Amino acid sequence: MARLESADTVTRPLKTAEVGAGQVMRIRIPALLAVIASLMAVAAPAQAIINGVPDKGAHPYVGEVVLYVPSREDPRFDDPGYWSTCSGTLVSPTVVVTAGHCAFDVGHNGEDGSDIGGNDVWISFAEEPDFDILRPTSQFAPDNNGGRYQDWSKALNSSNEWIRATAYHHPEYIDGEFFKHDLGVLILSKSVTLKKYGQLPTEGLLDELYAENKSQTYTTVGYGLEDSGPMTGVGGDTRRRAELKLVDLTGVGGRGGGTSAKFSSNADTGGTCLGDSGGPIFVSGSSTIVAVTSYEANINCAGTTGAYRIDQADDLAFLATFGVSS
Repeated sequence: MARLESADTVTRPLKTAEVGAGQVMRIRIPALLAVIASLMAVAAPAQAIINGVPDKGAHPYVGEVVLYVPSREDPRFDDPGYWSTCSGTLVSPTVVVTAGHCAFDVGHNGEDGSDIGGNDVWISFAEEPDFDILRPTSQFAPDNNGGRYQDWSKALNSSNEWIRATAYHHPEYIDGEFFKHDLGVLILSKSVTLKKYGQLPTEGLLDELYAENKSQTYTTVGYGLEDSGPMTGVGGDTRRRAELKLVDLTGVGGRGGGTSAKFSSNADTGGTCLGDSGGPIFVSGSSTIVAVTSYEANINCAGTTGAYRIDQADDLAFLATFGVSS
């Protein structure tokens, strides 16, 4: 397991590496953060829904993302190559909105390429995606990470459930400061026809809603863990939802001011956890996305959720280049 370390603040993107039997949660720490002895845990890529409820078909346009990053290390293997999961929202038959850190440095047919346009990413819109098609990591020798890629990519490509995609992140995205432009897009290799899709917000919508009603609720949806700790990870890989309240628009722990919104995450109404990265935060009772889950305050998935706002002019302009708009 990649262990969570203490750092100077709360800003770590949330992804899990719980892809298939025998794998474990991974939290990556942006290079920006100096690791120090502190009582505060670093923020991590967003996680799974805790203390929420099964989605039960309420958001069929939200899916689980599996991605392969050739440049990242997996401690179980001698050579690099890392698999992890995120969440994302279909906003048209071929366009999925997710987090920028879920679309960064994705491989191209198993090889390193540009940090955009990688095609080693797949998505399932099943309520409980099928991971049984992937052989457990424990069955691959430490010197056969390449064999794992060949085996898993073949299984995913052959599946009628999993859809391959191409990944793009916000043009100003920097991995070490992911919270500034944490927006990504996946373009599906085939269309998904639904009666309804996620909707993009109008510019500044979150400011308007917060000014009008600070008790407004928001619905977060994702496939992340249901509970997390330094040595444990519970649940995950099923679509769940929870109700949040917007705490403020100034970021979390001094990071992400102007781009990140702080949402509640508590035992009463639920919150996000590892694997929920890129998942939507909707205005409750609607399919309008105001933000994507970006990072958490601590490994226990408690406290607050750092969400990247997508109602900003530069984000809407980026999304418009893929033919989607408010």
